[in-house]
Amino acid sequence: MNWTWPGGQSISSLWNGTQSVSGSSVTVRNAPYNGSIAAGSSTTFGFTANGSAATPSVTCS
Repeated sequence: MNWTWPGGQSISSLWNGTQSVSGSSVTVRNAPYNGSIAAGSSTTFGFTANGSAATPSVTCS
């Protein structure tokens, strides 16, 4: 899953995933312990962020 923050936001805490950041672009991938998800299944992750409230456009791949 990835998105671009619109204005200076950043993740301060993330769970059930690992993040990589390049400028304002964020990518979240599975954590080592939840790397195998069966077809048709789902998983969740969560985070807290710093900065002004924003709703970025998210893409999944």
